[in-house]
Amino acid sequence: MKRILAIVLALIMIAGLCSCDTLTKLTKGGGAASGGDKKATVGILMPTKEQTIWSIQGERLVEGFKEAGYATLIEYAEDDTSKQVMQIENMITKGVDALVIAAVDSAALTTVCEKAKEEDIIIIADDRLITNTAAVDYYVTFDLVKLGEMQGQFIADTLALKTAEGPFNLEIFSGSQDDANSILFYNGAMSVLKPYIDSGKLVVQSGQVDYAVTAIKGWDSAEARSRMENILSGFYTDKKIDAVLVAADCLTFGVIPALEDAGYGTGDLAFPLITGQDAELAAVKNIKAGKQSMTAFLDANELVKIVVPLVDDLLTGKEVTPSSTYPNGVKDVPALTYDAIEINAENVDYLVEIGFYTEAEIKG
Repeated sequence: MKRILAIVLALIMIAGLCSCDTLTKLTKGGGAASGGDKKATVGILMPTKEQTIWSIQGERLVEGFKEAGYATLIEYAEDDTSKQVMQIENMITKGVDALVIAAVDSAALTTVCEKAKEEDIIIIADDRLITNTAAVDYYVTFDLVKLGEMQGQFIADTLALKTAEGPFNLEIFSGSQDDANSILFYNGAMSVLKPYIDSGKLVVQSGQVDYAVTAIKGWDSAEARSRMENILSGFYTDKKIDAVLVAADCLTFGVIPALEDAGYGTGDLAFPLITGQDAELAAVKNIKAGKQSMTAFLDANELVKIVVPLVDDLLTGKEVTPSSTYPNGVKDVPALTYDAIEINAENVDYLVEIGFYTEAEIKG
């Protein structure tokens, strides 16, 4: 009788352990553990707080995950790759369940992401595709090629390249080669502009057309300024630039001062068309002042609408259908995308209407 009782008690203990283990897994997965158990913890890694696009994106992601019941940890890397690696390692140690990473260097996170994957942590590449690893579960971004097409089409439409006689002078400033997005922006823009370059309606006086020679390392505005100064002194002493294809606002902060030093914006020498991306405050002010022509705005609210449900679905084992895939050198990473919004002199106040900036900030 005692032996039977012992067996029964042992079976009850085993059943209890199994139940606890199951509950733990449900809670860790952010799913339907009963009794209002806390959902998972999400680590958010942003490259820098200095650019408005990243600081606001970080804030919105924290708000979105907290509203959905998740705990969050957030770090900004100050554009320091080694610092971001350490931040990710710390989050792994703290036991996060998912990581949303906007990489400082897309190719530098292979090892640390694989460490995270060994701990069954979900990894979402945010805005910048993490390359050379199979550890990335999903990529959430705006349509990269489409954004480049938007910039190229703005130049084509504003110069009326289909009907105008031309030729018009164009120069190109592409993004950093350590950012996997940059080549896609370039390809999108050039799909619109290259036929006009080939026909001679657009002329790149510097001859610097290929992506590799137009890329600005580290998205550095100082390097962009130096390159524009060299182009102006070398090829435009007796000519004027009609358009500058600039991949992002941070590069316009070098391009525009170089043009101003060369006399653009004074007398009859008007600023050329200048494209951008990110709707940074200084760029918005430049649009209001007539120095920059457009910027592609990436609405963090739209990003949050995708990222939070995606993390929730992946943690609870739900199937997600991607809208596209992006090759990262090891695998085709499934992706969900949203569209950028063109901001120009006619609709710049839209950023105030949606609360991205205040009117005082834009006018200040």
